[in-house]
Amino acid sequence: MPDFDEILGDIVDRLHVVALPMRVRFRGITVREVALIDGPEGWGEFGAFVEYEPPEAAHWLASALEAAYQPAPAAHRDRIPVNATVPAVAAAEVPDVLARFPGARTAKVKVAEPGQTLADDVARVNAVRASVPTVRVDANGGWTVDEAVAAATALTADGPLEYLEQPCRTVAELAELRRRIDVPVAADESIRKAEDPLRVVREHAADIAVLKVAPLGGIGALRSIAARIDIPIVVSSALDSAVGIARGLLAAAALPDLRHACGLGTGGLFVEDVAEPVAPEDGYLPVRTVVPDPARLEALAVTPQRRQWWIDRIRDCLPLTDR
Repeated sequence: MPDFDEILGDIVDRLHVVALPMRVRFRGITVREVALIDGPEGWGEFGAFVEYEPPEAAHWLASALEAAYQPAPAAHRDRIPVNATVPAVAAAEVPDVLARFPGARTAKVKVAEPGQTLADDVARVNAVRASVPTVRVDANGGWTVDEAVAAATALTADGPLEYLEQPCRTVAELAELRRRIDVPVAADESIRKAEDPLRVVREHAADIAVLKVAPLGGIGALRSIAARIDIPIVVSSALDSAVGIARGLLAAAALPDLRHACGLGTGGLFVEDVAEPVAPEDGYLPVRTVVPDPARLEALAVTPQRRQWWIDRIRDCLPLTDR
């Protein structure tokens, strides 16, 4: 059994840390740093956001190690329907964003952005509706229950919504909101950031579960949760590089049932990625193995200081994984 230093040393020998410039600000950032591991079973991605402390970031590392060192699961399908992702841009910018998602029949629109108004959200959603038939919105827990009720009314005045994703922060708030509105509610943070990810289902707080591979600790953990809940699953990205997106597509392909478009079309948010981007075709992305381009890895590499920061972070997180 290899000891800690041997495991860490092997990871570091296989490590590439890159900084990916973004087209627009997303989650408050314009450059996305991720650490990639060239493992014996494939490429893994450790991209926990920099503000996450080790107990939370360790799940993301576990996911990367699973991809790099464990065999991939079998797939039930070879392509996955994906939604367009529309950041909290002005309504006039929506057509340019949607142009990066050819054939998309579903769009997820960011709402409840700090510093913006509900009128901004309505204008953005209606601009999306002009091109895409099915619209879902994501508030990232930004509303109180009363604000979410008002938003649901305003955002459905000109057309339906597929669902409101994480409209409120807590499970109790989601459950209360479901009793007050007719729009379906989806849970994201209430699952991936919870000590008990199944509580949201037990308390009837969501109609749909949004599951993300990396924050949950890998495809194995995601499939375990999916097998224990009785509501539909949407597999989504955690602002992943092409490596992480491929892993998300594989997770969606490994589920026995997939009823909704997945949030895995976020590659278009990057100016540069570690592999040649694949645009959705007719609203679908293929399930495929991604191997980063060595020239891109070199061109996008972070400074030695940032690389060491990620190595130190892996050292802190590794004891909290099962590896």
